[in-house]
Amino acid sequence: MSDTGEHDDKELRWLDEQEKVAWTGLVSLVLLLPGKLESPLRQEHGLTLFEYLVLSHLSEAPQRKLRMGELAFLASGSLSRLSNVIKRCEQRGWAVRTPDPADGRYTLAELTDAGFDIVHLAAPTHLRAVRRMVLDSLNTTDQKALVRIAQKLRIVPDNFG
Repeated sequence: MSDTGEHDDKELRWLDEQEKVAWTGLVSLVLLLPGKLESPLRQEHGLTLFEYLVLSHLSEAPQRKLRMGELAFLASGSLSRLSNVIKRCEQRGWAVRTPDPADGRYTLAELTDAGFDIVHLAAPTHLRAVRRMVLDSLNTTDQKALVRIAQKLRIVPDNFG
């Protein structure tokens, strides 16, 4: 590396053909799959994929409550994005925010009964899309490879799932 922080061209390793194909496949998954998974949720339930993930994580949490920071992490979004989504969910009667009684510096998001109902209605739509667009095309070995790759790339936290 030079003094300016730039790499010398001698150190630069261009992608070989296999690396290029692998990278293109990964980028396609990352950029195109979320929209394909979101489309049925939008059409049938008026939900974005992020909104569904937020509501789904809340539905699975103890007492349907999570700290906002933890929920943002689980849904793979920023705290400000989550805050905007929770605000919309509050307006729809799907969620409420309250100070964390264990530590008032934190805010809890809680799924309401109406929010649980919308998750319950949308879950089959999401599941059908996940199966159709991902899982049904993969055998067990392929599925295990995805898990292994995500772990190697440290995309999924060790305690997730």
